Amino acid sequence: MTQKEKVDFIMKKLDELYPDPPIPLYHTNIFTLLIAVLLSARSTDKVVNKITPKLFALADNPYDMAKLSVDQIREIIRPVGLSPQKAKAIKELSQILIDKYNGKVPDTLEELVKLPGVGRKTANVVLAQGFGKPAFPVDTHIHRLMKRWGLSSGKSVLQTEKDAMRLFPKDKWSKLHLQMIYYGREYSPARNLDLNKDIITRTIWKAEGKI
Repeated sequence: MTQKEKVDFIMKKLDELYPDPPIPLYHTNIFTLLIAVLLSARSTDKVVNKITPKLFALADNPYDMAKLSVDQIREIIRPVGLSPQKAKAIKELSQILIDKYNGKVPDTLEELVKLPGVGRKTANVVLAQGFGKPAFPVDTHIHRLMKRWGLSSGKSVLQTEKDAMRLFPKDKWSKLHLQMIYYGREYSPARNLDLNKDIITRTIWKAEGKI
């Protein structure tokens, strides 16, 4: 199986399983998407989605968020991992958005990663799912699948991102990001891999003589 055949097979199967994958994090606008993605680091979407409706009911824009104290924010986001650091980052980035960007979330990777608590993956999710710009955010699921499917060395998340962008069509990046997350969670977990369920891995490994 050539790389192109592999890529075409993966895209076909993912389209069959997830023709219209929704954004898994609750949000109401680009600002709340940014906050939700920031909160999801070292946590699960399920936990984040439990707390964000309460947070966004109080503040769904940087102006209202900046009025909250760090302690108020932390009290709401306490179930999420690293809540003290995240509460501080949310308060600070809200003020920066007001002071520097007239309350709007910037739409470039360079500007986004300068915001407190915002790493490359968070920035790429906002670009892809918030602004509709071509980006391929790589989380643990995508990092695992790209290595498992022989599409990347898996040595670093940045290398995986570069390989994904090189191999897959640019206009499919945002959708594939979501499809691969859902597939990784449902069919191809990090542990207890069941090749009877994981048809993509099984097909690729069989073609490569691994099974």
